[in-house]
Amino acid sequence: MSRILSRRDLDFLLYEWLDVEALTARERFAEHSRETFDAFLDLCAQIAERDFAPHNRRNDLEEPTFDGERVRVIPEVAAALKAFHAAGLTAATMDERHGGSQLPVVVARACFLWFQAANIGTSSYPMLTMANAHLLITHGNQEQIDTYVRPMLEGRFTGTMCLSEPQAGSSLSDVLTRAVPVGDGTEPARGGKPMQNRVYRVTGSKMWISGGDHELSETIVHLVLARVAGAPPGVKGLSLFIVPKHLVGPDGAVGERNGVALAGLNHKMGYRGTTNAVLSFDGATGYLVGEEGKGLAYMFHMMNEARIGVGAGAVALGYTGYLHALAYARERLQGRPVAAKDPAAPPVPIVDHPDVRRMLLASKSYVEGGLALVLFAAKLLDQPSPENDLLLDVLTPIVKAWPSQWCRLADDHAIQIHGGYGYTREYPVEQFYRDNRLNSIHEGTDGIQALDLLGRKVVMRDGAGLTLLLARIRETALAAPPELGEPVLATADRLARTTAKLWAGGDPTVALANATLYLDAAGHLVVAWLWLSQLAAVADKPGDFYDGKRVAARYFITHELPRTGPLLDLLDSRDTLLVDLNDAWL
Repeated sequence: MSRILSRRDLDFLLYEWLDVEALTARERFAEHSRETFDAFLDLCAQIAERDFAPHNRRNDLEEPTFDGERVRVIPEVAAALKAFHAAGLTAATMDERHGGSQLPVVVARACFLWFQAANIGTSSYPMLTMANAHLLITHGNQEQIDTYVRPMLEGRFTGTMCLSEPQAGSSLSDVLTRAVPVGDGTEPARGGKPMQNRVYRVTGSKMWISGGDHELSETIVHLVLARVAGAPPGVKGLSLFIVPKHLVGPDGAVGERNGVALAGLNHKMGYRGTTNAVLSFDGATGYLVGEEGKGLAYMFHMMNEARIGVGAGAVALGYTGYLHALAYARERLQGRPVAAKDPAAPPVPIVDHPDVRRMLLASKSYVEGGLALVLFAAKLLDQPSPENDLLLDVLTPIVKAWPSQWCRLADDHAIQIHGGYGYTREYPVEQFYRDNRLNSIHEGTDGIQALDLLGRKVVMRDGAGLTLLLARIRETALAAPPELGEPVLATADRLARTTAKLWAGGDPTVALANATLYLDAAGHLVVAWLWLSQLAAVADKPGDFYDGKRVAARYFITHELPRTGPLLDLLDSRDTLLVDLNDAWL
């Protein structure tokens, strides 16, 4: 069995639980079938095993370097990306008119998990590129799609998102990068053809830009948030610009270097195979996407896709850590059962020890629950409707943050199960943990996701999103066996009451003081719900796989869901300790 990911679990979730074959009844997916879905999954597993996994350790040990002129990345990265692009995977979900395969998002997400589990550093480049392309297809004009998106989907260009700045971090209201129109803002005609682009000069600095500089592609398409002169303060004054590393000619050829310079590389504790850049824009040529002042709204298209991608990456890293720990626990002989009195008796596999079983079962419940969460959210994108869109809005901060915390704990357990070896580089689990630790800050910290969930998503439209989510949870819980359904139902009712109590006073400072606790409680409730839903798909099917699903669901609901009680108690108290805290006391 692969230690990268479980194909058996993916098949169960896609076909037995989510019934993705039913999507082929939709016109968009009519050319697909289970056979084509399986072919994509098989291909991705093969490329991940052959081209991504072998250099994961080298990616970590020999991270990218900058010699003042160029960034150097180990050669295996370019070879892996070439294989990825050659298989048509960059355009897998895109429209046929853009050269895509119109693969359902949920199947594509399952496919991409193989690459994230095999090598999170290398997989970051196509993840960002695909999200960049999706944004431009949705909000860019035809010329921008032809000039930048098509080469990205062909594997010639890569893409980034440039939001953060050294002085601002996640506070996008404080973005200082400026954009000044060139002349009247219109682009000169090319070959007698009028251009659609509005041209600006972009000046400023951007920080923490994943994939921000390298030589893995002909050029890099940066999507940059900047403020046009005279724009209002705050996020309402932000506009979005395409600022390519190199200018692209009317014939599509890559030309001279644009005014984008690499000021340096950041070196993080994980994701070391992904370049992370500080970029300086010195009057760089930029092309306005859409309208001025709507930049953040456009950027959320990419940010939300990236947030789900980060959650998926956290699941993938936790899952591969769990599989490595499980294999090790079955192979490693150490100790004897507590009832064994004979020191001459042979040692037993450590999987026989209850505490090791505890960590393995907890990890299984986290990573399989997290995988269900990610794929459920992905399927909502394949069935757009006002109701599904609303549900996805509420779930997105949970999809991003919950796996980033709890699937990382699976990697923590994997290290512990390996014992002293787990803390060495002889085994990969320490790298999985370091890589996964970054996911709690990528695309918005856990605290930011908590504020988004409690401060925006559950109260928008008079709480319509939360009402919908809780109705779905209650429906599943009422149909489940009472011993498991009733705790989930009670927690759903409790979350509803707590939410109302938090906002009853109308003071956002008090309501949001402990937002991270709310995110933890809501996340555990949602995952418990999805475990109940999986149980319905398991039904009475026999075999170890289905028995494993049943025991993991029971464990999560009886051992993990009760964690929400003390969290909700504290939230109900509307405690203001953190608001009242004097920093001199720290």
